[in-house]
Amino acid sequence: MSSRPVKKALGFLRSGRVLVGAALVGIVLFSALFAPILAPHDPQEQNLVATLVPPVWSVDGDPTYLLGTDSLGRDVLSRLLHGARVAMTVAVLASLGAMLVGATLAHLGGYFGGKLDWLIGRAVDVWMSFPPVVLSLVLMTGLGAGISSVILAIVLVDWTRFCRVLRAEVLVTRHQDYVAAARLVGFSHWRTLTREILPATLPLLITLLSIEMGIAVIVEAILSFVGMSVGANQSAWGQMIADARQTIYESGWNLLLPMLAIFFTVLGFNLLGDGLRRTLDPRLLQAREL
Repeated sequence: MSSRPVKKALGFLRSGRVLVGAALVGIVLFSALFAPILAPHDPQEQNLVATLVPPVWSVDGDPTYLLGTDSLGRDVLSRLLHGARVAMTVAVLASLGAMLVGATLAHLGGYFGGKLDWLIGRAVDVWMSFPPVVLSLVLMTGLGAGISSVILAIVLVDWTRFCRVLRAEVLVTRHQDYVAAARLVGFSHWRTLTREILPATLPLLITLLSIEMGIAVIVEAILSFVGMSVGANQSAWGQMIADARQTIYESGWNLLLPMLAIFFTVLGFNLLGDGLRRTLDPRLLQAREL
């Protein structure tokens, strides 16, 4: 049995970034998957008798509402848990969509070169000339509000991140001796791309995917903050921050808690992505061994 998988597994276990990042992402993912079970209340249930109840550790806290309530008497903990479902749904689906579009174009352009590579490169340059958040808002205006529109807007904006970075990696890999040898022995273009070039770019692709998930969480929070993401009958972290502005002096925790949720989620994705890059990138592994 080859020892390479064992070495990679040990590398993951020795990487503090991977472990901490995976733990943070795992907590958020667990909360998102089991939000209906974990949430003590309906996130949209209003109790106008119990508005702005502080968290349970405060002097006037109520054990019924562990993290308090907002200005409409809605349970903050339940809204945070259901907000994690929106954040993780957008993070996973939007990042995978952007990865598929960007990675496909990057591999095709970087491998075949010529006019195809020039056209893809110019499209990336034009698309990246627009500020991402502004472009997302413009797209959302045309697509309309809704979580599916948020996912599509992120895909249309962020595929360029994958395309630009991966294209450079494909260009380097294409000139390696083993790729030339594969073509000499009769490998088709498809087989060369999937068997020789894609495995070499996969560590970078995984890293970019993890980082993009954190970016997608932030973009969704911005869009829900301005009311262009989920509807009023759903909970989202950006929406919670927007609602908490009105009572920031009476209940600062309503503003702080969703901000902390966004911070730790993005931190988890960034640590996970950086740790995977350090663990999977063969060039970094060789540098550490020297």
